[in-house]
Amino acid sequence: MRTAVFALLFAALLPNLALAAETNAPWGHAKAVEQVYAKEKVVYDVAVDSEAAVRSVISRAVLLANLNGNDPFDTKVVIVLHGNEIPFFAIKNYAKYRDLMQRAQGATQTGVIEFRMCRIAAKGHGFEPADIHGFVTMVPMADAEIVRLQQAGYAYMR
Repeated sequence: MRTAVFALLFAALLPNLALAAETNAPWGHAKAVEQVYAKEKVVYDVAVDSEAAVRSVISRAVLLANLNGNDPFDTKVVIVLHGNEIPFFAIKNYAKYRDLMQRAQGATQTGVIEFRMCRIAAKGHGFEPADIHGFVTMVPMADAEIVRLQQAGYAYMR
C-alpha cells in the first residue's frame, strides 16, 4: 500500500520537478510585494576601508530617502563616520576623492541625509573639524552619537 501511494505521489510530482529542473527554479519565483515606506529615522554606523563601501552606504541611504519621499519633516538618515573612510572626507584629499565627495555632498541637498563624524576618530587620523568638508558635522564620539540617536527612535543600520 505504501509503495503504491509513493508511486502515485511521485508520478504526480515528476512533471513539476522536471519543469522546475529545466528552468533552474526548483522553488518557483519570488513574489514581489508593494510596500509604502514613510516617516523612518535611520542611523548608519559606518567604519569602512574603501571608496566602494562608502559609495554603497550613500547609495543605500539615498534609496531609503527616495522610498520615503525625501521629506525632511518625515524622514531622517544620519550616516555616522568613524573608521578608515575619514580621510576621504578631508579637504586636502578632495582632488583624489572628488567624485565620492560630490556624491556625498549631493546626498545632503534634500535635508534628509546628514553626515556626522566622530571627532575622536578624526583626531586619530590627524584631522580637526577645519580639515573636513563643511557638509559633515563633527560629534564628540561616534558610539555615543549612535546610542543617542537610537534613544531618539532611530533604527540602527550597519
